[in-house]
Amino acid sequence: MAMGSIGDTLWDVVICGTGLQQSLLALSLSRSGKNILHIDPNDYYGGAEAAFSLQETESWADRLATEDKGLFRSASITKPDVAGLSFPRAYSLALAPQLIHARSELLSQLVSSRAYRQVEFLAVGSFYIFKAPLDPEQQPSLVRIPSTREDVFSTTAISAKAKRGLMKFLKFVLDYDSPEQRDVWKPFADKPLVDFLQEHFKMDAELKTYIITLTLSLDGRISTEDGLFIIHRHLTSMGHFGPGFAALYPKWGGISEIAQVACRAGAVGGAVYMLGAGIKSMVTAADEIELELTSGDKVKTKLLVRGDDSVGDEPTISRLVAVIGSPLKSLFEPTIEGAPTPCVAVVALPAGSLTTSGEANIYPVYVFAHSSGTGECPNGQSVLYLSTMATYNSKEILSRALESFLSAVDHNQVPQCLYQLYYEQAAGVKQSRLDGLTLDLPGPPLSLSMDDSLLKHVREAWKKVVGDTVDDAEYMVFTDREPVDDDDYE
Repeated sequence: MAMGSIGDTLWDVVICGTGLQQSLLALSLSRSGKNILHIDPNDYYGGAEAAFSLQETESWADRLATEDKGLFRSASITKPDVAGLSFPRAYSLALAPQLIHARSELLSQLVSSRAYRQVEFLAVGSFYIFKAPLDPEQQPSLVRIPSTREDVFSTTAISAKAKRGLMKFLKFVLDYDSPEQRDVWKPFADKPLVDFLQEHFKMDAELKTYIITLTLSLDGRISTEDGLFIIHRHLTSMGHFGPGFAALYPKWGGISEIAQVACRAGAVGGAVYMLGAGIKSMVTAADEIELELTSGDKVKTKLLVRGDDSVGDEPTISRLVAVIGSPLKSLFEPTIEGAPTPCVAVVALPAGSLTTSGEANIYPVYVFAHSSGTGECPNGQSVLYLSTMATYNSKEILSRALESFLSAVDHNQVPQCLYQLYYEQAAGVKQSRLDGLTLDLPGPPLSLSMDDSLLKHVREAWKKVVGDTVDDAEYMVFTDREPVDDDDYE
């Protein structure tokens, strides 16, 4: 469709924003034959899940200082006086990196829609716990968390008694949704998982930390029901796509890459795309909406779907992205024979393991370590993504966490930090909202792993566009546009 005709067309839907949910909606409609206009007020794809070059990162941080960017605030960039940074486009820093478990419904939809062929997925490797030294003369260390039967038997990090307790728990989780096991945990469903671990499994503090880390709980107080679900997903994902890993990460910027692939599918299907075009004003009639865009265009649509960037009720998190002048090779080693070389490692610095201004951190800090294999930095470097709950001193806590983590990775020669981006991100609203002909999708969750619950909102929006004449079984189920040899994608 010629761009000059956008004002002459009555669009079936205008999608505003190219975050994951809006982009998946475009993918789901890419074979529908509907007239789709997909706009974004930003000049980049991905919304709150975008990935930036260094130059784009600095432009984004500058805009935050002068504009209200919804869910983000307090961005600042630090450039230590050291050499080593490459050219700006050699980096692709993700605003909201998330792991995707192999059993995630998102992956199932990418497979059934054939969009997976355009995404290169990488293995997420080991989970580690940071252990602060008990003696000031000692060095901090990283201990790998055993999360399979084989891991538990082979580890030397925990006692024989603790191994038995851990094996009992792992066996319980694999069958946690059976009627017999549900009777055990249901009384604790809304209570913190740590309470259930203490009451039913008599776990010591160290083992409880191992378990909570696998849930990636930002406050460490995840409920028993949610925690058991996440750990079950982790355990059942192990080996699903290959030995030695339970989760995946999309190359070239994580969730942002999936959003761009979904938008490309929308464009191939006939959708018209306009970046740098937001909604200036709107007038709603009985059966259509007239939009005036910031580009100056006026368009009419039967339905407007947009992302809700208003702040929700949940607490804010603080993030620190750091480019490191070292490959950190010890973090990215396969743990079993035949496993792919992982490109992501996860490290938890538990509550109480860091001290700033005489105070211990009350929330855990999570570090996602990304190798150059993610495409997010040049060879010989790595990118660290640190996250914790926002507090009055969370910026100082993340700085201390970065320093402590690097000391634990290499005691002899602490790797240098080449670049830092700090910012805070608020949680969005949790529910979609339909107001006449306008459907607002919920904001992106702050979870560190993909939250499949947001997919239901995309499906509801798809149904709103296509109507009741289309069978629900057709959702996200497409054939290849051209014959493809699957061997080319292995």
